[in-house]
Amino acid sequence: MPDRLPWFVEKFSLYDEEFYRCLKEVLDKAMATSALDEKTKYLIVLALDIAKGAAEGVRVLAQKAREKGATEEEIKEVVRLAYYVSGMEVIKTSLAAFE
Repeated sequence: MPDRLPWFVEKFSLYDEEFYRCLKEVLDKAMATSALDEKTKYLIVLALDIAKGAAEGVRVLAQKAREKGATEEEIKEVVRLAYYVSGMEVIKTSLAAFE
């Protein structure tokens, strides 16, 4: 379970307490230890935030992954995988310049 929810989720509690509780429940469930351990979940979410360009989330999630035991080599591999997946779209789109 995450130690703290993202600030923007917490802020939602000021505007819609009922929706905030729903968001919190989903996030708690998503990050609860189950088939995947906490470190693995943080590494996956880190890759997703890298791919979507969420710099603040990347900083927070990399630190959380480290706190759960991720090594610098694991962080590097996640960065490479995120680039591999998101960068392929750039390569595919770039072909339009030649066709």
